[in-house]
Amino acid sequence: MMELPMFPLEWVLLPGEELSLRIFEPRYTVLVEDLMRSGDPRFGVVLIARGREVGGGEQRNDVGAMAGITQCTELGGGRYALRCLTGERIRVREWLDDDPYPRAIAEIWPDEPSEPVNDSQFRELEDRIVTLHQRMARARRRWVTPGRSSLLGGRSLDPVQRLYSLACRVPMGEADRYAVLAAPSLSGRMTALHEAIETVSARVEFDLPR
Repeated sequence: MMELPMFPLEWVLLPGEELSLRIFEPRYTVLVEDLMRSGDPRFGVVLIARGREVGGGEQRNDVGAMAGITQCTELGGGRYALRCLTGERIRVREWLDDDPYPRAIAEIWPDEPSEPVNDSQFRELEDRIVTLHQRMARARRRWVTPGRSSLLGGRSLDPVQRLYSLACRVPMGEADRYAVLAAPSLSGRMTALHEAIETVSARVEFDLPR
């Protein structure tokens, strides 16, 4: 368990994604200054369940990701431009008072034990993602699609990160992204990702020219 500064957002970040932030709210200005002063640039990011990023009072989900500041540029007037990289998945155990910014007691949440996901299952998932992008290109009347390798990216040897990386290639909504992130196990995440692809595919089918 650890106490973490938290940054609730209106979108879901998966482990391994990059994040750019423009900081202007006083509470987050203090957060950035505290992080840079401490020498530990890590904070948590979670999806807002209800409300907006600006102004406070939002309701928050409890599963998110650790993020670390990789570049901080001071813009003057209490404003900062941040580049960050997300890391491990986290789970909030207790929300603390927003004094002076959102804080929580959280823990790293690794995947729970499950049935292993084999290479054949990964290849099937990759095939579905490639087919989805081909159908999206057709719906948008774009007849040239990215090659398989450029679309799927480099293959990680770690199956957990490999699955997160593939999830980032699916243009799904925030609810589906959260379902992928919050799946307790690797096999559960594979199932959630297939369900997300089904949802996106149905939307693309509706947009295909008749």
